[in-house]
Parts: sequence; C-alpha cells; structure tokens
Amino acid sequence: MGMITTISTWIIPCFILIVLSLALVKKVPAYELFVEGGKEGVKMAFSLLPFLVGMIVAINILRSSGAMEAFIQFISPALHLIGIPPDIIPLALIRPISGTAALGMTTELIATFGPDSFIGRLASTMQGSTDTTLYVLTVYFGAVGIKKMRYALKVGLLADLIAILSSIIIVKMVFG
Repeated sequence: MGMITTISTWIIPCFILIVLSLALVKKVPAYELFVEGGKEGVKMAFSLLPFLVGMIVAINILRSSGAMEAFIQFISPALHLIGIPPDIIPLALIRPISGTAALGMTTELIATFGPDSFIGRLASTMQGSTDTTLYVLTVYFGAVGIKKMRYALKVGLLADLIAILSSIIIVKMVFG
C-alpha cells in the first residue's frame, strides 16, 4: 500500500519534470507553447458553451414539464409484465443525455431504496455501464465543427440501449 501511495504522489511531478527536461534538451519553448494551448482551450470552451447550454435547458424542460413522469406512468404496466422497475426508467432516459443529471438520479434512487436494494444495484450498474452519448457527441463533434453525425448517434444510442438491457439482465441474474 505504501508503494502505491508513493508512486501516485510522485507520478505527476515526475512526468512534468520529464516533459520540461525534454523541452529544454530539444530547445522547445515549453512555456510559450503551454500558454498558446491555454488560449486554444479557452476558445474551444467558448465555442462549446451554446451546445452545453442547449442541453442543460432541454434536460430541465423535460424534467420540469412532467413529460417524463407521464411517459413512465404510460409504460408502467408493460414494464411490470417484463419485470423492470419503473423507477429506473428516468435514469435510463437521462443517462445518454447528461452524466451529472444521471448521477443525481442515481443518488436519489440509492437514498430512497438503499445501496443493497435491487434498484440501487441496478442504478449503480447502469450508471457504470452506459455513457453520456448525446453529451459526448455534442461536445466532441461541436468542438471540431462536425455538423452531420451520420451513424455515430445511432450506434451510440444503440450501445446505450444494449448496456441498459444488459444491466437489467445481469443484475437480475446476480442479485435476483
């Protein structure tokens, strides 16, 4: 345990020292390049801001309007027939959109049902096995100026669906 702590403490300072040493040996203006990279990072952050604001507004509208609750009530009978708890559906719907909102929902589910409950375990498994597909596509495609996502959106959402269904099946198999 002590060796891992020592390594984790020194790895980043050693990495920085190695980079700076290589820059000195190769006569590369490290500080100027660092500042230039910082400027590019700020420009990119500002260019991504409209995409992020749009997603945040859309998520808040979806949650505040009551549309999600109405949808869950509508599909609850079918979910009960196949053994899926309706309480998990908001997490399954929000997870591809926003990691922060999904983490908040996971926290609420665990606080309500407990970490060792079926829903708590399912929420944790779902949180770990899915990705924020729409967020990733918005940020990364927006950062490089890609307008047409083509198959990326379809494949990403299909992967999320498979991960959600796999989470349900595996948690049922392992924890009953």
